[in-house]
Amino acid sequence: MNKIRQIIRKKNKSKIVCLTAYSKNIAEETDKYADIVLVGDSLGSVLYNYSTTRKVSLSEMINHSKSVRLGIKKSLMVVDMPFKTYSTKNLALKNARKIIKETKCDAVKLEGGKKIINQIKFLIKNKIPVMGHLGLLPQTTKGKFKSKGKTSREINQLKNDASLLQKSGVFAIVLECIKENVAKQITKDLKIPTIGIGSSVYCDGQVLVTDDLIGLNKSNIRFVKRYIDVKKYINTGLKRFALEVRSKKYPTKKYSY
Repeated sequence: MNKIRQIIRKKNKSKIVCLTAYSKNIAEETDKYADIVLVGDSLGSVLYNYSTTRKVSLSEMINHSKSVRLGIKKSLMVVDMPFKTYSTKNLALKNARKIIKETKCDAVKLEGGKKIINQIKFLIKNKIPVMGHLGLLPQTTKGKFKSKGKTSREINQLKNDASLLQKSGVFAIVLECIKENVAKQITKDLKIPTIGIGSSVYCDGQVLVTDDLIGLNKSNIRFVKRYIDVKKYINTGLKRFALEVRSKKYPTKKYSY
């Protein structure tokens, strides 16, 4: 709980860095720089080439989260609850408890506002820390992904949902692909932090899929900025290995028993 308080205290003081991880090795590196490490259900598309996050299972989320937990020492660890694992409040509590018990994570994240507010309230009542998620909701969005907050109806719904989530007791809200002026206003209105993804610099923090920003995963999504092309370095190492094996330069006595 202390880690959650630390995140809340960053509101209006310092920007929050959130990065994804699906394994111990990546978690060890993200933990050095992040305030929050998210085991996102984005692992479905990134690792398994699923066409939608709706195909991600609870067991997949738990197994990857167990690995991630081994690599985290300081960051707040949040795990996405996959599609249909929180369709009722009792089911939500059962699965959230299972996630926390088996992965030792600090909190879970659910997508949606008013439609799932009873589930969120029930989790928090039962001492399950929850991060909210508004805007583009990959688990329930059908068809082409589009930004949110274009119409007055969408704007009002987003604002109302954000207010409901805050009142329910969530400690932060991810704002995904929400128009800049709307994300800015929601962030200003709330006392809890917002974590943006494609929702402008005015959010209290930012999250990106680590595989996207290091160039390990090909992505043409507008909000993704590639900071390094790690594939170039991987290829260099693999090429050298292949050449040395074929030329009988590896393994030398140094690398043999």
